[in-house]
Amino acid sequence: MRSPRYLCNFLRQKYRVPVCQNLPADPIDAKVVAVFFAALSPLELDVYQRALTAQQQMDKALERAQAQQSERLRDQAALAQRQFNHVDPANRLVAAELEQRWEAALRDLKQAEAAAQQRAQARTVPVPLSAELQEAFKAIGQKLPELWNTPVLSRPQKKALLRCLLEKVVIRRSERDRVSTRIVWQGGDTTTFEIPIRVGSLAELSSGRELEQRVLELHGAGKSDQEIAEALTAAGLRSPLRQEVLVSTVKILRLRHHRFITHSQSHPRRIAGCLTVSQLAQALDLSMHWLYDRIHNGRIQLQKDPPTGLYLFPDHPSTLDRLTQLRAGQLQHVGF
Repeated sequence: MRSPRYLCNFLRQKYRVPVCQNLPADPIDAKVVAVFFAALSPLELDVYQRALTAQQQMDKALERAQAQQSERLRDQAALAQRQFNHVDPANRLVAAELEQRWEAALRDLKQAEAAAQQRAQARTVPVPLSAELQEAFKAIGQKLPELWNTPVLSRPQKKALLRCLLEKVVIRRSERDRVSTRIVWQGGDTTTFEIPIRVGSLAELSSGRELEQRVLELHGAGKSDQEIAEALTAAGLRSPLRQEVLVSTVKILRLRHHRFITHSQSHPRRIAGCLTVSQLAQALDLSMHWLYDRIHNGRIQLQKDPPTGLYLFPDHPSTLDRLTQLRAGQLQHVGF
């Protein structure tokens, strides 16, 4: 998994990723941090407190059950010891059987006590939120999104803030362009969601066919590429490398099916009172390259027309005369 752009090593340490998966960290980190910010709201803090109380109650119930089991095994071991001590040594078979029972009872007791000790050592004690800390979180939650990407918060401070609520983040690729993510909060509560990730082509998008079909439908309804891109973005669709639908993606899909904006799109444009480069090249029997080359090196001084983005020459006989003189070497520069 590539290094995150602004999250510290905490999230990378907390991620649980199945083997042989290479996932982009940036969108995952961004979503996890956004969920973390949302968790700082009063409602989410109350949920955390309830989950923490439930976890503590479960831990106490487990401790009671372990104590009762240890006490029962201890009584069984004591009973097996008394039975062994009272048996007639001359009765070897009975004595051997009672000795084996005593040893087995002691072994079970020892294993139960060791297991209880290991569970106690491995158990993570969730940190309760005091009233003062809850108020601090509420105040921080209003400003933290603005401060997160600034130098105000250091990496250790970000780690400390995240550890207050997050236990771990488990991720797996559910689709080629999606990652299933599960946040495990301190206290045992979980949050699950899907994160869209970048892919290299339209074919790798799980919604690629739907995107293509919607583009054709909206184009048939007379919508422009910009309007189509905005509508499909609002509907939750996206381009392969972005989280929104690009105008260029709409154009690619449209042209793939030979859907043109107007029938005159492939013909030279006609603008009243002006000549385009192609029209002028045809009138002078020149190549378009000859004209563009002299525009770029400054021998033809002309600016693009802002509304059209084209080089437009005055549709006047003097234009042809001056360019003919430039071609013949009689003029070194011409301006329009």
